[in-house]
Amino acid sequence: MNGGVLRQVRAWYDEVSVVVYQAYGAEIADAALRAGTFVEPFGMGRMTWIKPSFLWMAYRSGWGTKSGQTRVLRIRITRDGFEWALAHGVLSHYQAGFHESEAAWKQSLVGAPVRIQWDPEQTVTMKPQPLVRSIQIGLSGEAVRRYVDQWIVGLEDVTAEMQNIRDLTRQSPTAAEARLPAERPYPMSDELAAHIAATAGAHPAG
Repeated sequence: MNGGVLRQVRAWYDEVSVVVYQAYGAEIADAALRAGTFVEPFGMGRMTWIKPSFLWMAYRSGWGTKSGQTRVLRIRITRDGFEWALAHGVLSHYQAGFHESEAAWKQSLVGAPVRIQWDPEQTVTMKPQPLVRSIQIGLSGEAVRRYVDQWIVGLEDVTAEMQNIRDLTRQSPTAAEARLPAERPYPMSDELAAHIAATAGAHPAG
């Protein structure tokens, strides 16, 4: 189904929490850091995408330099919340062989609070790994409310850390890789992995 492509959820996690990343402008980031969660002007009515991959966040935000993404936040959320999001997710694109039909996929999107998207993982030199996919998780409706009100247990600004790694990459990609967060395959059941179209056998037992 995946044509030899590895779809694996990799994250920095401990027994109770898992790290995801988001990037915003200063107004949203500063308010969130003060409150310990997202508050106005963060938009509760919009889909918000969380990313467990540090390098995918670096790519998406241009190492924290793109307009509206100049502040990169490392957000710790509960593992229960993270797994709730995965369990309630539907793929953001139709996939033949996974979905019964395109019509069935479209129907699954109706009212679904979470979108799952797989994108090519990046390297420190921002060259995509064509055979490795990184997960993005889009939260809307109930999922956003749970994220903001229940799941978040800590936030920190890691813009400087990200940009230091970028600068180090120019001198030594190997040294830069050694500075990356310790992301590893996230444990989950075979059923949950299958639900999000992850590669079979790519995760430790949940």
